[in-house]
Amino acid sequence: MRGRSGALSKIATAVSLGVALVACAGTPEPDPRYRPSQSVLEVVAVLRRHIPDDTYRFAPARDFTGRNVYRASLLRLENLETAHADALRAGTLDDVIAFSKGRALERIRAFDLAAVSYRRARESDSPLRQEALRSAAICETLDEAAHIEPLGIDTVAGRESALSAFERRRALLETLLADVGSSHYAAVIQEEIERTDIARARFLADVRRLYPDGDVRALAAIQQLVVTHRESKNTNTHLLALGDLYAELAIEYVQNHPPESLSFDPPHFEELVEAAARMYEAVSNQDGASEKIEAARRLEAFLAFMLKIDRDRFSP
Repeated sequence: MRGRSGALSKIATAVSLGVALVACAGTPEPDPRYRPSQSVLEVVAVLRRHIPDDTYRFAPARDFTGRNVYRASLLRLENLETAHADALRAGTLDDVIAFSKGRALERIRAFDLAAVSYRRARESDSPLRQEALRSAAICETLDEAAHIEPLGIDTVAGRESALSAFERRRALLETLLADVGSSHYAAVIQEEIERTDIARARFLADVRRLYPDGDVRALAAIQQLVVTHRESKNTNTHLLALGDLYAELAIEYVQNHPPESLSFDPPHFEELVEAAARMYEAVSNQDGASEKIEAARRLEAFLAFMLKIDRDRFSP
């Protein structure tokens, strides 16, 4: 027993010594990838790498934390300005920081703030001055277009004025697109044109019951959206929106024309049903698409609705 007690005592002593050594050891160095940014140039290098990215066709890049690279770069620049205020007080990097913030802000649609940053960058005698001047003008035009919104849609005149507002906004963006050529602003402006077309299509879908041909106009607007922006990263979302409208029209048709009534027109109903199912299937069959599961669930829900319809109405 005495020998066993001695062995246990030695084990306890060894464990205690190990714990003490671990406690005395220094904290391990963190993974370099997750350390806070130490310099402005480090942030600028990451941002500069992603400035040419085509964010119209592809989703914005993400950094190692999974955050939008443009928003992350903006936050890191602001944090560096706060953490190293004394070191940056000399102002040697003011133009670089202001210009880089402008590049980040324009990608997150803060066009007014981007223009302010570019104007700050052009105030200095810097190689960035001319590009900052040009970028400030472009962002000011983008901000102007973004603020062209429909107003007063409660009347016929108001709704027509709203459609005119969408047309003016799109025309302004198309003119700007022709001016920027193949620069990175082409993707930014195409995104704004797409947003304008989405807003117009949603508007026509919202007010379609107020017009005799409202359903046709709403369908035409979303179909045009799908065709015009078929290369966009949002093309699956547009297809789902078109499928949703067809499905909504099919449901409304059944509500207004019960299947058991003589006013029910099977060919017209089948046309709406097949169009909705075709849109949902087109998206649900795309492996790797983030909207795949969403489309499959919508298709299942729509098929469940179809099972409630009297099958005798489709028999010869």
